[in-house]
Amino acid sequence: MWIPALLEKYVIGKMNEEGLKLTAEDIYSINEGGLKDAVVIFGTGCTGEVISQEGLIMTNHHCGYPLIQSHSSVEKDYLSNGFWAMSREEELPNPDLAVTFLIRMEDVTDEILSGTEKVLTEQQRQNVIAENVKRITDEKVSDTSYQALVKPFNYGNEYYLFIYQQYHDIRLVGAPPSTIGNFGEDYDNWMWPRHTGDFSLFRIYADKDNNPAAYSPDNIPYKPRKALSISLNGYNENDFTMIMGYPGTTTEYLTSDGLKLQTEMSLPSKIKLRETRMKIISGYMNLDDQVRIQYAYKYRNISNSWKKWQGIMRGVDQFNPVLQKENLENQFESWISDDPDRQKEYGHILEKFKVLYDQLAVYFLAYEYSGENVLATEIIALASDLRSFFVANKDLPDEEKIKARKRFIMRLNKFYKDYNKSIDAEIFEYMLRTYYTDIDEAFHPNIYQTIRKRYNGNIRKFVQITMKKTLLTSREKIMELMATYPENESEIFTIIINDPVYKVLLSFSRVYNDVIITDHDFIVNQINTLYRSYLRGLQEMDSTRILYPDANFTMRVGYGKIEGYQPSDGIRYGHYTTINGIIEKIKLSNNYAIPSKILQFYARKDYGPWKNEKGELPVCFIASNHTSGGNSGSPVLNAEGHLIGLNFDRNWEGTMSDIWYDPSICRNISVDIRYILFIIDKFAGASYLIDEMDLIW
Repeated sequence: MWIPALLEKYVIGKMNEEGLKLTAEDIYSINEGGLKDAVVIFGTGCTGEVISQEGLIMTNHHCGYPLIQSHSSVEKDYLSNGFWAMSREEELPNPDLAVTFLIRMEDVTDEILSGTEKVLTEQQRQNVIAENVKRITDEKVSDTSYQALVKPFNYGNEYYLFIYQQYHDIRLVGAPPSTIGNFGEDYDNWMWPRHTGDFSLFRIYADKDNNPAAYSPDNIPYKPRKALSISLNGYNENDFTMIMGYPGTTTEYLTSDGLKLQTEMSLPSKIKLRETRMKIISGYMNLDDQVRIQYAYKYRNISNSWKKWQGIMRGVDQFNPVLQKENLENQFESWISDDPDRQKEYGHILEKFKVLYDQLAVYFLAYEYSGENVLATEIIALASDLRSFFVANKDLPDEEKIKARKRFIMRLNKFYKDYNKSIDAEIFEYMLRTYYTDIDEAFHPNIYQTIRKRYNGNIRKFVQITMKKTLLTSREKIMELMATYPENESEIFTIIINDPVYKVLLSFSRVYNDVIITDHDFIVNQINTLYRSYLRGLQEMDSTRILYPDANFTMRVGYGKIEGYQPSDGIRYGHYTTINGIIEKIKLSNNYAIPSKILQFYARKDYGPWKNEKGELPVCFIASNHTSGGNSGSPVLNAEGHLIGLNFDRNWEGTMSDIWYDPSICRNISVDIRYILFIIDKFAGASYLIDEMDLIW
C-alpha cells in the first residue's frame, strides 16, 4: 500500500523489475493527467474510476447498493431486476452522493511537527500538531473550491497533506440485478472461486465550466483529466498487476499482544453479536418483500464484517502471525541489547506494550459493545442522532437552524423509510441481554436496576413497554415535533430527553463517558505513542526494509501478480473463473440463482467479442495485491496501466491481510472487465455506454 507521491523514491524500480512498463510520473503526476486523476473516492467508503471522457465512472455493485436501494420499491425493484438508463435523461440523481478527486498530496511532516520538540507531554504535542494542521489546511485551500486534509502516517512519525475536489451531481447509470451483482450472496462472500459481477455505473455531472455544482438539469457530463483505457487482451498467470484506491484500515504493525487482544477477545465477541442480528433480520426479510428491500443494505453491511472476521480468525489459526510477530519482537530485543543507546531509546517498549495491553483488556469489551451492541438498536442510534442535532445547532442563528432542520428531516425520512419496529424490538432485547451477560458488572448502566425493580428483571417486558411508549418509532410524531423547530426548540428537546428510549441511551452514555472512555482512550493513546517509537526502531534496525504505512483511507498503489494459491494441503485454486462455474453452482445448489437470459447466452455460447482466446467467458480473477476495505471498486491495471478488472473482495484466508499480509495466501478478487462489458452489451443492451470507452484490443 504505497504512497503514490513516493513511488519514485521507494518502489518504482521494484515494480518495473516485476513487469510494470510505466514511470512513477505516469501513475502520479501533479501537472499532467496521470492514473491518479482517474481514481476517485466513491461516497464515503469506496473507490471508483473514470472510464470515459463523458464522466462515466464504475464502482462495485455493493458500493452502489444503498443508492440502488434508495431508488427501489416493490413496484420498481432495481435490486432484483437491475437498472439501465438508456439515455442521459433516464439517469437517476443521488442527492447524498459525492465523488472526490485527489488533486495533489505533499509531505508536511516538518511543518506539522514544528514546535513539538519544545513540549514535555504527549497532550501538549497533540495540541501543537492540531494548531499546525488547522493553519496549514486553511492556508492551502484559501480562495479555492478544494478541501484540505492532513493525515498522520506511521503513528505520527510522518504527516501528509491531501488536496481534494468533490463533485456532487452524480447519477445512477446502470446496475445489474443482484443475482449478477451479488451472485452467491453470503455463501460466496469472501470466498474463492468466485463468479460475481460486482459492478455498477454512475456519471459525474458538472456546470458548463466543468466545475462542481449541485444537481441541475442544466449540468453537463464532467470532462476528466484522465479516463482509464480498457484492455481486452486478458492476462496470464504470473502477469504483473497493479491496484489503485483508498484502502480503509489496516494494523500491520500490531505487536503480538495487540494481535492476541483482537483475535482472542474482540473478534469472537463481535462475530457472535452479528450472527444473532442477522438471524433476526433475515427471519423478517424472508416473509415480506418490503422488509427485504428495506433491510437489504443493512443486512449486507452486518454480514460482510461478520464473515470477514471469521476469515481473519481462520487465517490467524492457520498461518500463526502471532508467532511471526513474536519472532520479530525477539529480533528487536536482541538488536536493542547490543547497544546502550538503543537500550535507553527502545529498551522499555515491548514490556510496556504488555503492561498497557493488559490494562486495556479491562475496558476493551465494554468499549466495543458500546458501538457494536448498544447502537445496533436503530432507535437508540436515532436517539443519539437527535441529541447530536440539538447540541450541534444550539448556538446557531435561527436561519442556520432552519437549514439544519431541512437536512436532518431528510435523514429522518431516510431512517423511517427503511425502519421496522418489530425487528428493532428483537434486537433491542438481545442487546440488553448480551450486554448484561457479557460485560463486567462494573460497566453496567443503571437501566438494569430499573429493569430489576420495576419489571422484576423481565427484559422482554421492559422492551415491549418502552417500544410502546416511545415517540421515536413514530415518523408522524417526530416530524410534527421537528416542524416547530427552532421556534419550540426547548420544548422539543425536553420531550426528547424524557422519552423512554432516550433514557436508555442516556443510561449507557453515562457509563461510557464516566467509566469506560476516559481510561480506555488514555491507555490507547499511550499505546499509539509507543507504536510511534516502535516503528521508528524497526526502521532503524533494518534500514533496507521500507515500511509502507498502514491504510488510513488515503490513495495507495499496490502491486502483485495474477496467481492462484494453495489454501491447504492437497488443494490448489486457479487464477480465474468462467461462466461455466456459474452454471455448475446453479446445478449443485439452490443457494444460487442467475437471470434466465444469462443461461440462454450460455446455451448458445453467445458471448460476443468478450470471450477469451479459448472461447470462454471469463468472470473473475485473483492476484496478490494487498487490499483492504475501501479498495472496493478499485481499478485493477495491467503492466501498461490499462484496466483489466474491478476489485471487489478478498479470499477468506486472506482477510487476515488487515493485520498480517502474506503474499503466499492473500489474494484480492476482481471482476474481469470482459464480463462487465458482456453484461452491459449482451445482457443489458446498453452498448451505447461501451461506445464512450477507450477499448484496447
